[in-house]
Order: sequence, then structure tokens, then C-alpha cells
Amino acid sequence: MENQLSKTNQTVFEQFKRIDGDGNEWWSARELGKILEYSEYRHFKPVIDKAREACRNSGLKIKNHFEDFLEMVRIGSGAERPMKDGVKLSRYACYLIVQNADPSKEVVALGQTYFAIQTRLQEIRQMDEYNRLSSEDEKRLFLRNEMKKHNLQLADAAKDAGVIEPVDYAIFQNHGYMGLYGGLDAKGIHARKGLKKSEQILDHMGSTELAANLFRATQTEDKLRRENIKGKQKANVTHFEIGKKVRKTIEEIGGTMPENLPTESSIKKIEKATGPKSIKAAKTEHNAK
Repeated sequence: MENQLSKTNQTVFEQFKRIDGDGNEWWSARELGKILEYSEYRHFKPVIDKAREACRNSGLKIKNHFEDFLEMVRIGSGAERPMKDGVKLSRYACYLIVQNADPSKEVVALGQTYFAIQTRLQEIRQMDEYNRLSSEDEKRLFLRNEMKKHNLQLADAAKDAGVIEPVDYAIFQNHGYMGLYGGLDAKGIHARKGLKKSEQILDHMGSTELAANLFRATQTEDKLRRENIKGKQKANVTHFEIGKKVRKTIEEIGGTMPENLPTESSIKKIEKATGPKSIKAAKTEHNAK
């Protein structure tokens, strides 16, 4: 198991995924405990309980994410016997569990990043506000505004970590880009996308590329705060690692690498064409037709 974990990194979570008769994905809590290197299931149960409580506090129905079932468990003789304490977990339940597991375990830290990214992706897909947007322009505007908001939060988290001066923040941002764009920094992205020095990279992204960068920003902010990371160098490494993991996730789901996505016209043209009318107002008008 240890050799498999060291070789497969975060993909091990996907390898243990199961699919039920209705096509829904789920994980066995017992197997997840082994993946997270808990020696005995009884030591893992308190982590599950904390995750259930977190689910309850978030206002979600526990039964939709934690389903008790009679699990067949292999015993020493090779035979199987039923165990009453089996739990079927949703992806979100796995995310809550790794957030509440022992962070000193390398595999737990790996899982925290992986499931956070996957969960954020699912959240965006399920956001009613986002899904009601009918055009690529509307989606670009929505995600660009989200990016502006979360970049401010990321800057605040980076400042708390010790990234104070503008030049240091530019270096910090470049580390995130290099992780996500396969080694390309802001200058390299400008050249790859055919952008002028004065043009902002984010303003020329389509919705898919903006979403990838939004994951990078939100997960870096979360990790900086959650682990109370201090020091410019550590903050830079964190941003690079998160960007790289988002890139790995894109690769695993068969997506296009961000540097290969098309360069779009400036989003400022869309904002100008939209005028003072907000995205929300535009959606309301569209839905009323």
C-alpha cells in the first residue's frame, strides 16, 4: 500500500472510487481510512464523526453524503464477513474527512489539496447562478469578477505570510502561474498568448481558463491560511505546488492545458457593451423572455 501511495500520489483516491448501479460515485470509509494511513478503523471513526458534524454545520443533509451500510470485509482466512459500521462516502464527504484528518501525514496533506480542488470544481458546476448564464461572455464576466474578488483575498493571505512588497507579490504570482502553466511565468504567458505587455492575462481568458485560475487562487489562499504558512519562499513554493496540482487535475480529466487554450478578446469590451447593467440583471432579463 505504501509503495502504491508513493507512486500514484493523489490519483490513488480515484483508484479506490466505486460506482453504484445508478452511476453515482462513492468511497468506502474503511478503505479511505487505509489510504490515509490509519492503522485501525476504530482510530479513523472519530475523523468520520468530525466530518459528519462539519457537513451538518454547513447545512447539508448528512445522509446524502454519509450512508451507513452493511459492508463485507475480508478476514484473515480469506473469507468475508458482514460489518455493520460501513459507510459510503460522497466526494464531498471525502473532502470533509481529509480536512479533519491528521495533517502531519503526507497523504492527508495531499488529499486536502486534491479534494479541495475537485470539490471547488463541482461547486462551480452546480452553482445555480453560474449555470443560468447562457453565453460564454456572461460566464467570462462572472468568473472574471470572482477572480478579482479572490485575488484580493489571496493577496491578503500572502501578505500575512510575509509577501509584502509589490515586487515580492509579483514573484509570488509568477510561481502560481509557473505551476499551472507548465513553467511559464507571466512574461512567458504573454508571449505564448500573443498579448501586449500592457494587457492583463486574466482579461483575455475564456471561462475554462478563468475557472482553472480561480481554483489556483482559492486553494492557495486556503492552504496559506489553514497551515499558517510564513515566509516569502514558503509562500512561493505553496503557490507553485497548488498551481501544479490544478494542472495535474486538468490532465487527469482530459482537459486542455491552459497555455493551449485560445486567447480571447479583452473582457473590457464585453463590460463596455454590457454597460451599467449587472450580470444578475442581465440574467433576470434573459429569464423573463
